Amino acid sequence: MEFLSQVIDIFLHLDVHLNAWAAWMGVWLYVVIFAVVFCETGLVVTPFLPGDSLLFACGALAAAEGSSINLYWLMPVVFAAAVLGDFCNYEIGKWLGPKVFTKEDSIFLNKNHLYKAHAFYEKYGGKTIILARFIPIIRTFAPFVAGIGKMTYLHFASYNVIGAALWVLLFTLGGYFFADLPVVQNHFHYVVVAIIVISVLPAVYEFWNAHRKKS
Repeated sequence: MEFLSQVIDIFLHLDVHLNAWAAWMGVWLYVVIFAVVFCETGLVVTPFLPGDSLLFACGALAAAEGSSINLYWLMPVVFAAAVLGDFCNYEIGKWLGPKVFTKEDSIFLNKNHLYKAHAFYEKYGGKTIILARFIPIIRTFAPFVAGIGKMTYLHFASYNVIGAALWVLLFTLGGYFFADLPVVQNHFHYVVVAIIVISVLPAVYEFWNAHRKKS
């Protein structure tokens, strides 16, 4: 329980923790940010890592005077992590396929996550790779599903790069340009929660809609 509360605290107070880590790590913070974004997008066992909120928080902190985070370093780092993460996930899906997803109640390798990503892919086609960038969990599983065999490498590469560019630009620049707003400065943790909630709403709606049609 203590570990869980610490994880929740980090999610809700990313600005405070990032400031502390930036002061302690210096340029090594970019390595940590790269690793988090890469794992969140590139490994099917870590869809719980912060993505949208991390980019927004980093962008907001980059706007602060005297910040240790530089926007012109940050953006290429997270862009590279997002692109390489999806490529890694595509290759994992290509070589492992659905045979590793054997349990519906597994926390990490959950078949239901795979089915949801597959259904999302079936509905939106190749655009899924772009749209999925903005939806937690789906973002992690969409490239995996594409790698299983539903998309050619060339098509995947183009959607991957476009999606990563849009995702990074929207959230890092969003944080950077909205950082001066009083509501962001005074209620940053609420803004982070709002970003997370808004991000998952499309997936929740799709789940509710599918459940309604079955009823």
